[in-house]
Amino acid sequence: MLKVAITGNMGSGKTTVCSIFKILSIPVFNADEAAAYELEHNSEVVRAVKSLCGEDIYNNGKADRQRIASQVFNSPEKLQALNAVSHPATIEHFKRWLKKQDAPYIIKEAAILFESGTDIGIDKIITVTAPEIIRIERIRKRNPQWTDEQIQRRLKSQMAEDEKIKRSHFVINNDDTQSLIEQVLHIHQELISK
Repeated sequence: MLKVAITGNMGSGKTTVCSIFKILSIPVFNADEAAAYELEHNSEVVRAVKSLCGEDIYNNGKADRQRIASQVFNSPEKLQALNAVSHPATIEHFKRWLKKQDAPYIIKEAAILFESGTDIGIDKIITVTAPEIIRIERIRKRNPQWTDEQIQRRLKSQMAEDEKIKRSHFVINNDDTQSLIEQVLHIHQELISK
């Protein structure tokens, strides 16, 4: 079974692209959702997060993700420490999920695929791109409570789009001028013919 990853910077439209693959009956693993699950269900991750951000960062077993994000995106050291514990947990989550799949290929959606080193073992990589101005507008709509400074900080924590494109096998342009469905169908046909 081919392992295909979809990446792209925040606001590029990865989730929209993944929803099209799901319609084609391709299983999609969402790394952000898996990381959120591990944040509350993996005792090692919980311990590390409490140590980094304080015991009160959890309320009745629920992580205050907003407060965690505000702390780690203001401290490269804390972000690195959080990633050091959450990435391995998410990788193990992916391995368990993968064993249950039966399809010509699977999709792993991961915003920080290269940054986290989880591109290793992936057969094909798709990068979803969009101009920064469009990405920022999408982020603002999705997170109206975020300030421009918070958006810029998060965008700066991700690898440059050009570099992601260089490392990818396919690129999907989500700039509102080209059909996403046609681009996905073209890649789908190529992947199932492998």
